[in-house]
Amino acid sequence: MLELKKGRPETNEGRLDKEIRVYDMLDALGVEYERIDHEAAMTMEVCADIDAALEATICKNLFLCNRQQTDFYLLMIPGDKHFKTKDISAQIGSSRLSFANAEHMERFLDITPGSVSVLGLMNDKEGSVRLLIDEDVLKGEYIGCHPCINTSSLKLRTDDLMNKIIPAMKHAPTMVKL
Repeated sequence: MLELKKGRPETNEGRLDKEIRVYDMLDALGVEYERIDHEAAMTMEVCADIDAALEATICKNLFLCNRQQTDFYLLMIPGDKHFKTKDISAQIGSSRLSFANAEHMERFLDITPGSVSVLGLMNDKEGSVRLLIDEDVLKGEYIGCHPCINTSSLKLRTDDLMNKIIPAMKHAPTMVKL
């Protein structure tokens, strides 16, 4: 049974530093959040069970790059939407998008595959990754995301994400429509 708890874990024991940094940032911003700890969520089906417990918008986060691997993007889309590169390439002025490799993901976001989250942008101090948000992500009151590790999930107010968290990470989003 997945149990929703308010705020950060009672102890940092067994938690990775990158996860603790997320809680520190959210607390410093005065953002209220709820958390569920769970087994590693590696598929959207497992995430669906977690998001049902969170009662939040299921969000798929895709780490993309151009063919030359010089431009990087974090795309947030609803979990039930399908992604085709041609649908977004023209909107952002970049052709030939593909999935970026794990090395770039760790270098820029300090995240490993399966843990991709908008909160990883807090680790991109140079602004190397451009945030893309499908407009449908913002329709719900709450959004679910990982705290840079896929063994926990957070429930955040969409308004807090857009007006407190993203501005604090200094990554102005580009809105897209898929």
